[in-house]
Amino acid sequence: MPSLVPILTITGSDGAGVVGIQADIRTISALGGYALTAITSVTTHDENGATSINDIAPEMIIGQVRAVVKEWHPKVTKIGLVRDVTTIKMLKKEIVASQKIVLVPGIFSSDGSQIIPDVAVSAIKKHLVPMATLLILRCNEAEKMLAMKIKTDDDMIKAARAFVDMGAESVLLRASKHSEGLLTALLYENENCHFFTSHNTEGWQRHGVGGALSSAIATRLAFGDDITTALEKAHDYMHKQVVYAVKEIIQHSRKTVIYNKLMSLVAQYYNKSHDVNFYADKLCISTRYLSKVTNDVVGASPKQIISDYVMKEAKILLESTNFNIQEISNRLGFSSQSRFSSFFMKYEKCTPSDYRSS
Repeated sequence: MPSLVPILTITGSDGAGVVGIQADIRTISALGGYALTAITSVTTHDENGATSINDIAPEMIIGQVRAVVKEWHPKVTKIGLVRDVTTIKMLKKEIVASQKIVLVPGIFSSDGSQIIPDVAVSAIKKHLVPMATLLILRCNEAEKMLAMKIKTDDDMIKAARAFVDMGAESVLLRASKHSEGLLTALLYENENCHFFTSHNTEGWQRHGVGGALSSAIATRLAFGDDITTALEKAHDYMHKQVVYAVKEIIQHSRKTVIYNKLMSLVAQYYNKSHDVNFYADKLCISTRYLSKVTNDVVGASPKQIISDYVMKEAKILLESTNFNIQEISNRLGFSSQSRFSSFFMKYEKCTPSDYRSS
């Protein structure tokens, strides 16, 4: 039996590892959970580049789930891509005793193509939605399931209530575009509405972001967080996956582009380099000009920006994982644990150990 908290993910396989079972394993493991899996389908590509989804036989899927549940008793079960009606009906019986269920049907792919047939959508609505501790849907998927349009905040609330009336305990609706230049999300729980907005419309719609967010939420729920706290900590974790772009100001448009490229680079290389020269070289500009860019756009130096990002990641790892201080130091790109501790003390005025125990 692993010492880490077990989380079961039931979804399809993606050879590229950007979504599906591979991505779920990566997110759950990164947050300190123990990933258990049941694969529902396999994606293949032919010589012409066409993609097809090949569903695994229901008996084989249920066999995987049954074996894992019996042996490991997962704290949370996350259900992703399931495309077969028989599987959906059988799955309901296998997970009925699950402590918490995070349902993320993924009706549409990131390019807008429907990948779950209508008959399976109806089966999910009938058999799995009533079992969900948390139902996570993009707004276009909610529109499909409810046969309604979502064009306002009130429409989002109406849709969430409809799913709660079906039996879901709480609902997270994502990626509504009804406000120009913004993405809106709604967490509906115990008749309370929590709205979230972001200007980073591109980042939050990237392929794989929804899967990573839902896996992070499932992991935090397994650690004992309530749904609101789990969402907050999962959102913090997503700083590693989604770079928050600043709103473009016309007089600083070129600088804004450079700044956003810097943030993308920091997200990619923060665990390899904390040196301003490294990022200036990547951007093919001088450190002096990079300093002017960041100061004009956000009023901070490149060093501050890099350090803030590393600190944010350090806090996420300290709060959300079981990694020891040396492991966290290594993951953040420090040459030694003492250098990491000195860095952390400088910005937080306490040691990493004290921060974790506070």
